[in-house]
Amino acid sequence: MKTRAGMWIDHRKAVIVVVANEKEAVIEIRSNVDKGLRPSRGPRPRTEYGAQEAPPDDMRENEFMGHLNVYFDKVISCIREAESIFIFGPGEAKGELKRRIARNRVRGDLVYVETTDKMSDRQIAAKVRESFRLPARPQQPKRRGGPPHRSRRS
Repeated sequence: MKTRAGMWIDHRKAVIVVVANEKEAVIEIRSNVDKGLRPSRGPRPRTEYGAQEAPPDDMRENEFMGHLNVYFDKVISCIREAESIFIFGPGEAKGELKRRIARNRVRGDLVYVETTDKMSDRQIAAKVRESFRLPARPQQPKRRGGPPHRSRRS
């Protein structure tokens, strides 16, 4: 059976669903990158119009891209053996990953890229199964016999 991978990705987190031999694995990778520019933590200038002690923007951008390169490498290592790949998510990360996959010559065919909003892990897994036309995952039976439910009395 084919190995298929679908993922929801942004610059902070990737949720990867790999389906092979009717088994499904969900992998979450965090980038630990904050895209926003943070103020310098150095000493404050003594005068109101003193020199700013913040690193130049290009240094911040280079540091950000360095973190993203490591993050994208981790993501690609999880989908390297997939024969079909589906990427979706809210921002620019999906397009950046698509270009990186093309450069790295990953084995799989890129099925398509789609823009979506934030989703839960279950919604992501369901979307991946739907996109590859796989059967829905069977529902787990509800557990019975747990502690009794207490109602609040006023």
